[in-house]
Amino acid sequence: MRELPRQLSADELAELFEGHTRFVERLAEIENPLAAAPELIATVPDDELVEALAAHPQIGATQLSERSAREQGEHADPTIETELAYLNQVYEEKFGFRFVVFVNRRPKSEILDILRARLERDRDEELRTATAELVAIARDRWENA
Repeated sequence: MRELPRQLSADELAELFEGHTRFVERLAEIENPLAAAPELIATVPDDELVEALAAHPQIGATQLSERSAREQGEHADPTIETELAYLNQVYEEKFGFRFVVFVNRRPKSEILDILRARLERDRDEELRTATAELVAIARDRWENA
């Protein structure tokens, strides 16, 4: 397991976060970006957080980076895949941004339960949660690379 770096370039961070976004650019400007990210989230405008979430692939998507495909695991039962697709759509319509969760090698049936529970939240709480999950994914990617 690698330790968190003191500094990462925008390109290194873009790989961890699945794209160059304004949030990634802000992270690249600070020391200990992955450790400081939770505090940064509280200060970044919502549209920048939404942009960062949009760069990440949707759970259950078929077009994934090699890394995301490994993290999301094998395709689940078609019923689960269909429900994931439907609830992802409901989520995006409700909140206006992509559902992001740190899968952490959990089965998609468990992710469905998390998605259902998160649909009960308000937008502000969910935006902070989704972005924190995005940072957890990036940290895990760095530590396990």
